[in-house]
Amino acid sequence: MAGAHGQNAREVVERVKSGQRPGDAIVGLTSLAAESMGLQKEIGNIAPGLNADLVAVEGNPLEDITALQRVRFVMRNGKVYKR
Repeated sequence: MAGAHGQNAREVVERVKSGQRPGDAIVGLTSLAAESMGLQKEIGNIAPGLNADLVAVEGNPLEDITALQRVRFVMRNGKVYKR
């Protein structure tokens, strides 16, 4: 999923509003996006050996996709950055 920097959560929210299931929208943002760029062995999933890059949000985005807009912290290469 490509878009303006920092707009990924907004794009996923719009996809869900348009009828896409939350889980499918999140997979599109993560593992499918990594695969489309040939980076699936580095990013896109949470697994041993992959880069420890993730975003922790407040709430469950499978129940309320706007939770993706409530970032608690970002982890990049295993280092936590608080918002």
